Amino acid sequence: MSDADCLFCKIVAQEVPAEVVHVTERTVAFRDINPQAPTHVLVVPRDHYENAAALAAGDPVASAELVTAAAAVATAEGHADYRLVFNTGAGVGQTVFHTHLHMLAGRPMTWPPG
Repeated sequence: MSDADCLFCKIVAQEVPAEVVHVTERTVAFRDINPQAPTHVLVVPRDHYENAAALAAGDPVASAELVTAAAAVATAEGHADYRLVFNTGAGVGQTVFHTHLHMLAGRPMTWPPG
């Protein structure tokens, strides 16, 4: 399941280059082109779902695997502390409408974000 116009579907299909750092049966993780932390990796499902809620409803196993893949990336990058962020909807900053989990690490982060 993919969307021909979706940037992340094109990255998953290797039609658009990306610095891929981790791959599983259901996920692909690659470095963000506009990093907000020293380590900023996006973890996406291979199948196209518009946002985190749609993925959780449509493929809960893939939804959980995003978190597992992000943890594996954090470990591989040497981070015990990291932040995971889903943006669901344009009003909170989602700009690519293919579910993606931001894994950020490598600097102190404040709360609340934003």
